[in-house]
Amino acid sequence: MKTHDDRPLLVPVDFSPHSEAALVFATHLAATLGTPVVVLHVVHDPGEAPGFYAGKRGPDSLARLEDIAGDMMNEFIAKFGEEHPEWSKLQSTQTVLKVGLPVTRILEVADLIDAGMIVMGSRGRTGLSHVLLGSKAEQVVRLSPVPVTIVKDDEPNDAST
Repeated sequence: MKTHDDRPLLVPVDFSPHSEAALVFATHLAATLGTPVVVLHVVHDPGEAPGFYAGKRGPDSLARLEDIAGDMMNEFIAKFGEEHPEWSKLQSTQTVLKVGLPVTRILEVADLIDAGMIVMGSRGRTGLSHVLLGSKAEQVVRLSPVPVTIVKDDEPNDAST
């Protein structure tokens, strides 16, 4: 069994500025603690977020969603590495793609890797949009057996989301 000190930080990402902010936080924390980072993207049902993966391979492409998401993950990590040199100082990093419902897969991967903490970005919705849409971050906080840190991006919230 891993000791608490070497358990990885799990960082679920959706390639948004919010998940980038969470990855920045996790990178600094992992470098300080000497722990690995696992970056997770859950390929979700396109009916839940129409157009999220569309147009990433061209209009005539019949690429699988997992392949498109893999390309998006590689681009996200490459861009992150360029913009945040501290990324290269980490003890170890791993990227993981899973298909399914985000909250379920986040909790499954956290258990599978014996994560010491989950670090997530959040839009910080409030009011009616929060009640109607719910929050994946909030669900993970409620259901996770390990600590969850929610990181909010410095950018103002978009009232339409």
